[in-house]
Amino acid sequence: MSTVDERRISKDSYRDHLATVNAEGGRNWIYPKKPSGRYYKARNIVALFLLAFFFSGPFIEINGHPLLMINIIKREFVIFGVAFWPQDLHLLVFGMLSFVVGVVLFTVVYGRLFCGWACPQTIFMEMVFRRIEYWIEGDASDQIRLNKAPWNAEKILKKSSKHAIFFGMAFLISNMFLAYIMGKDDWFALVTDPPSEHVAGLSMMVIFSGVFYGVFAFMREQVCHFVCPYGRMQSVMLDNNSINVIYDYSRGEQRVKVGDRVKVDKGKATLADLGLEDAAHFGDCIDCYQCVKVCPMGIDIRNGIQLECVNCTACIDACDDVMDKIDKPRGLIRYSSEEAIRSGNTKILTPRVLAYSGVLAVLLTIFVVLMSMRSSLETTILRERGTLYQELPNNQYSNIYELKVINKTFDPIDYELVLLEPAGEVVSLGTVTSVEGQSLATGRFMVRLDETDMKGMQTDLRFSVRSNGEEIEQVTTGFLGPSK
Repeated sequence: MSTVDERRISKDSYRDHLATVNAEGGRNWIYPKKPSGRYYKARNIVALFLLAFFFSGPFIEINGHPLLMINIIKREFVIFGVAFWPQDLHLLVFGMLSFVVGVVLFTVVYGRLFCGWACPQTIFMEMVFRRIEYWIEGDASDQIRLNKAPWNAEKILKKSSKHAIFFGMAFLISNMFLAYIMGKDDWFALVTDPPSEHVAGLSMMVIFSGVFYGVFAFMREQVCHFVCPYGRMQSVMLDNNSINVIYDYSRGEQRVKVGDRVKVDKGKATLADLGLEDAAHFGDCIDCYQCVKVCPMGIDIRNGIQLECVNCTACIDACDDVMDKIDKPRGLIRYSSEEAIRSGNTKILTPRVLAYSGVLAVLLTIFVVLMSMRSSLETTILRERGTLYQELPNNQYSNIYELKVINKTFDPIDYELVLLEPAGEVVSLGTVTSVEGQSLATGRFMVRLDETDMKGMQTDLRFSVRSNGEEIEQVTTGFLGPSK
């Protein structure tokens, strides 16, 4: 365990250290002071909205269908009420690529704003689990005293209560994740049926609960340091024009403690005593260390932009509060860019931003076009395996085909298959006449062709797939015949 003073790192060597690791290689446990201020209030509102969406999402339906369901086991995917099948993998690929490029573009412009305001790890850690900890154990100083105290009745009660509530919250979160994966009906059956009927599902629930409990009770900020790839990638996405939580060193340096400044003003100390030449070198930063005390990652933002920073704005609120008390303008720590701090100029539309915007526009265009071309039915016609052509009287030949029809909608659809060309006869061997919603139907049929309509060993067949007299799509396949 360590205090803030024990984690002081010099400005010249801060990039060689992690705030969560001590000189012996052990864990520096972070005790952030409870934040307060305008940004914290705004984050609470955003977090409340996101948490409400997360816990209600599995039960929200669009036209009677789930808002979001990602059932990998059954290969059922519903995104914003639209059902996707494994055959729609190309759509999911372009959708995911668009999302990734969108995240990169957002990061290039606004830095890690997502991490501090919308990341599930930050939302649950800072707005749920950390607040439970403040409620039970008190603020940072109270937590430090409690951890250093002997194991008495008060400490046992507080620790056991906290971890019991932590596990309960982790259990609740794991249930919501399972509801997104399984769907609310299967999830409800899982939690209401006898445990013996859902051993696998209950095992996953326990595993998920244990993982979430370990993450939020013990790993905490280490997830952002060592697990999350987004923080590692930000160094290649950010540049000097990216907006970040940043310390205005041009205004804040040189740091002089407010007490030393008062001594100089009252003639109780000289500028030479403080290593200064004149009072003009006094910066607005009074080295109060409040920005470090509230940081959940344990860093000193005054050292510069760092990998560990998640742009949670706790340091902005803490610094603004201090600036108000010493009659200085707010914004010593604020949302800005390195270029704006250095030169006073802010440039958003850089070549990188324009390049990423162009790539995103292309991907979105492709995705929209593919979605507009997506058929509600997907028909696959293949010649039956292990069969050749059959020779019939009157110079006719036949092939037998297997038919698979996927209904991607939630409603049943009438089905009709019509041979367009060449002229021939379709003979049903148990073909499909209707397909239930979100299901796969299979059938068999035979095609007869006159020899005069065949084009050698391989003849292309073109079918029209119709429902209620309207054509939905056209499907082609091959007809095998004798060589001429």
